[in-house]
Amino acid sequence: MAEERLIELTLVVVLGIGAKWLSWRLHLPSILILLIFGFLVGPVLGWVSPDEIFGDSLPPIVSMFVAIVLFEGGLSLRLSELPGVWRSVRNLIVIGAPVTWLTAGLSVHFLFGLDPMLSALIGAIFTVTGPTVIIPLLQHVRPKGNIGGVLKWEGIVIDPVGAMLAVLVFQVMTLPSEVTGASWLVALQLVLRTVGVGALLGCGSSVILLAVMRRYWVPDFLQAPVTLMAVLAAFAASNVLQQESGLLTVTLMGILIANQKQVNIRSIVHFKENLNVLLISGLFILLAARLDRAAIESIDRRHLVFLALLIFAIRPISVVLSGIGSGLSWREQAYLCCMAPRGIVAAAVASVFSFELTHFDYTQEQVAVIVPLTFTTITGTVVFYGLIAKPAARWLKVSSPDQDGFLVLGAHRVARRIGRALQSHGKRVILIDSNYRNVSLARLEGLTATNGSILSDNAHEDLPLEGIGTLLALTPNDEVNTLACVRFAEIFGRSNVFQLSPARTGSAGEHVSLGGRPLFGVGVNYDELESWFSDRAELKSTGITEQFNLEDWREDNEGRGIPLFTVAESGVVRVCGSDVTTSTKPGETLIGLVRAEEVGPADEEGAEEETDAPIPEAQYD
Repeated sequence: MAEERLIELTLVVVLGIGAKWLSWRLHLPSILILLIFGFLVGPVLGWVSPDEIFGDSLPPIVSMFVAIVLFEGGLSLRLSELPGVWRSVRNLIVIGAPVTWLTAGLSVHFLFGLDPMLSALIGAIFTVTGPTVIIPLLQHVRPKGNIGGVLKWEGIVIDPVGAMLAVLVFQVMTLPSEVTGASWLVALQLVLRTVGVGALLGCGSSVILLAVMRRYWVPDFLQAPVTLMAVLAAFAASNVLQQESGLLTVTLMGILIANQKQVNIRSIVHFKENLNVLLISGLFILLAARLDRAAIESIDRRHLVFLALLIFAIRPISVVLSGIGSGLSWREQAYLCCMAPRGIVAAAVASVFSFELTHFDYTQEQVAVIVPLTFTTITGTVVFYGLIAKPAARWLKVSSPDQDGFLVLGAHRVARRIGRALQSHGKRVILIDSNYRNVSLARLEGLTATNGSILSDNAHEDLPLEGIGTLLALTPNDEVNTLACVRFAEIFGRSNVFQLSPARTGSAGEHVSLGGRPLFGVGVNYDELESWFSDRAELKSTGITEQFNLEDWREDNEGRGIPLFTVAESGVVRVCGSDVTTSTKPGETLIGLVRAEEVGPADEEGAEEETDAPIPEAQYD
């Protein structure tokens, strides 16, 4: 029996992480693949039975996982974004959530003939969207302006609000009959207690945790585990004092910790991001696997009608009413209508309440509506919004440009020449350098250049990175190149950060410790590129055909040519590196650095005129 449970848990982890990877490869919303895998191993094949694995511990485990997810979501919220999105987010919470609650509850009541209070509970569950589905879609679409901030803030803030609303309805539903007449007073007390307890513990826990870390009472390697301990402790204490106030507590903790300036929280953010991948994938697999065949077979036309109403009527009505006085354009409001997928919080809250309601005076037939309706809504909204999110953003002209531009570290002659070559192929290029003379020369040559240090704490926020997706670290300072690649791997991904080889090494084995992928091949360093340009080497474009490929180019230019980039007919630029084999296809263009076979006196004189003054390494700080 123990071996069977071990296999089931292992299967949950393997399928969860596998679904995340598969979604990345296929460019599909991960929650969709997670739900499919969960359905397969649960009700379809019967390989995983969450209730048998965890028993009565499943609801509190789900609640703890959701708390960690919301805390990590709070860490992504910046108060500096709030002035631009405040009115819109306020309206979506204060106006949009009640409208969604009312209209969704009425729809459930008339479609399924449920008790009004049970319909109100289901309507409250569907007010939440959630960071687990909103943020991945925003990363995929990258909407421009404030619309991304509005959706992110709404998705994170609406979760504790929606959960609190559901708890409020549930508490009123389960009141003794003798106090039903004073239910409005009980509801008011519940709201005040929930907000008060959540705010008090959220603020107090954050202050204590930050004070402990600011005094260095916790070593660096324990900061993330201690933070996790504090979050779960605050969540549990808050829920003990007032049911479901814990979600507000942990969300507030995340916001407060993310926006303070006294403690560096980078290690905490990394830990939570990695933990969330495991938690979210495991949660969706478990909750989907918890469905039984009867629940799936009970899905009928009414469920699809409700889904259509939620997408095409309830969300647009909510957005239009919330848009009054928000300052959003009609395009932005239209895009808000195209982004309201339901996620893990809706699934978790529905599962918890469906379990709790079995202990009260509700028939099994009525309670049985909650879970299949919730998962139908989650699956349907994720599929619909996931498929239309990017096309709708382009049609409404609210999406950012494709992330195919280049951030070049350095504005010296080598960087400027490479930057101009990329710019000539229609790519957005930004150069950053701490040497103002280099920046001035780059601007005179028509390049976008910024004077500053790429290693400053706010570099990624200050730089206009819209449309940028690749880093080329080209400074003569190997340490700066490595640190910059480590920093921007978090933003662009490790596969999209490149750096020159160290000046004093050329062996492939020593590249393991570099922060980025080898740029232009192992052994190609700044000094070598500078010497080539001093020898009047030229950047030349060569067409690739069936008869002439990259290997032929290498043979023809052996010893005097370095392949730099390939440009596909579609405009996609690939960086040539030696950590992976770079293959070419007919129709592509190869950009290479080619040195003349002989350099005459006149050329040497011209090269001397073009050479920049040497830049000390210390200036790249």
